[in-house]
Amino acid sequence: MQTQETTNEGLKRAYKMTITAAEVEARVDAEVKKIAPQMRMPGFRPGKVPANLVKKKYKDSLMQEALNSSIQDGVQKTLTDNKLRPATQPHLHLDSDYEPGKDVVVDFHFEVLPDITLPAIDGLKLERLQVEPTDAEVNESIERLAKGQKRFETAAKSYKAAEGDQIIIDFEGKVDGVPFDGGKGEGMAVEIGSGQLIPGFEDQLIGLKANDEKVINVTFPEDYNAENLKGKAATFDIVVGEVKKPAETKIDDDMAKGFGLEGLDQLRELMKGQVEQELNGLTRTYMKRQLLDILAADHDFEVPPSMVEAEFSQIWQQLQQEAAREEDPEAAKAEMEAEKDDYRDIAARRVRLGLLLSEIGQANGVEVNQQEMNMLVQQAAQQYPHDQHEAFVRYLQENPMAAAQLRAPLFEDKVVDFLFEKAEVTDKTVTREELEAAIEAEPEAKAAPKKAAAKKAPAKKTTAKKADADKPAEKKPAAKKVPAKKSDEDKPAAKKTAAKKPAAKKPAAKK
Repeated sequence: MQTQETTNEGLKRAYKMTITAAEVEARVDAEVKKIAPQMRMPGFRPGKVPANLVKKKYKDSLMQEALNSSIQDGVQKTLTDNKLRPATQPHLHLDSDYEPGKDVVVDFHFEVLPDITLPAIDGLKLERLQVEPTDAEVNESIERLAKGQKRFETAAKSYKAAEGDQIIIDFEGKVDGVPFDGGKGEGMAVEIGSGQLIPGFEDQLIGLKANDEKVINVTFPEDYNAENLKGKAATFDIVVGEVKKPAETKIDDDMAKGFGLEGLDQLRELMKGQVEQELNGLTRTYMKRQLLDILAADHDFEVPPSMVEAEFSQIWQQLQQEAAREEDPEAAKAEMEAEKDDYRDIAARRVRLGLLLSEIGQANGVEVNQQEMNMLVQQAAQQYPHDQHEAFVRYLQENPMAAAQLRAPLFEDKVVDFLFEKAEVTDKTVTREELEAAIEAEPEAKAAPKKAAAKKAPAKKTTAKKADADKPAEKKPAAKKVPAKKSDEDKPAAKKTAAKKPAAKKPAAKK
């Protein structure tokens, strides 16, 4: 096997590798020798099949396996011999003139990680802005919780349903006068105006009273999840059981008990803890912001272009999704295009900081232990159907770089915590408003767009918002080999009711 370097420019490397036919043949013979004793063929006793017959029968698959292993071993030897740390998986190109039984020529190229000078970490100075939760904030959080718990009270039988009311109905759906499967139900509660049912259904409930009967005419959407109902005109015979009006949720022990708690005092303590957790998160965000600004200011090494491009693509995709939700999508996209170079700078900064934190962590013994890694894998596997969990775990086991990408966010957080412990930290008590303003303040040294949405569009948080611009790149396992997750459109409706959209589940109350 001969390997020749063909490119050495910055972080780019390329090699031409020649593997002789004799080397491949030797691997085939070694494999045949290993498997022949296990083979069975008619006319031969078990384990006594001649090697030449095994080789003849399985020649094609053995040759392919030997060729693949020769290439992989050759690439790995090149990396080891030259002490190279690849930033990406090497890209392989087999000579188009190759024929089995001949020497094989393989070109491969990749990018290497840069040499990074580690910073002095003992002299770091950080400011920790702390906020004490106020009674007003705790009360506000409880009030928000109460508003989110809609409660309805039965109205008088003469009361006519209006938008925002809840109406209890029995119904039977028909297409061309014939009932269809899943189109019948009893005692279904519908909040008028919630968009719970298909377009046009809820509007026709307005004005109805208890015990009223009505035939509702609707047309199923073209993208409805039942194939036999897509675009079909339908009628629903309904009978109103009762009409309910919204009622104010009182903040008292009964409300708290509705969440499985002992009373209002326990709810208040729980909400205070949540407010404290939120404020602690903001404090950490500000400290991390300072830390990353300090690191970025002292390091400007070259970063692998492919890593920057991957990070930029992720930023750009999320920005495009958010721009599409703006009041003026075209204006938002136009402003994004004008600031495209700024977002690319943000991507480069994230990658640089991610590589720097990785070097610091490795140099100081920071690691993600096996128990933590197992939890990461379990959490990631939940994104896929249950019957694909094993395939996902196997994918990570067979792809070390994918596993490293899954580990990266937690590893970086642990490195940040390690640096916090090393730093000289000065505490300062501030208000929430002061802390949020400090987080949003844009450092002069950072090239980042000041806006992400169109000027006339409502303010939105975007992927490359000021705080996120300082976030190190976080890589996910490559999607092409991971079992595909089903989209929401592929999921069955939550209920059998043909006219009903899948309902969003409320979070379960925690005790």
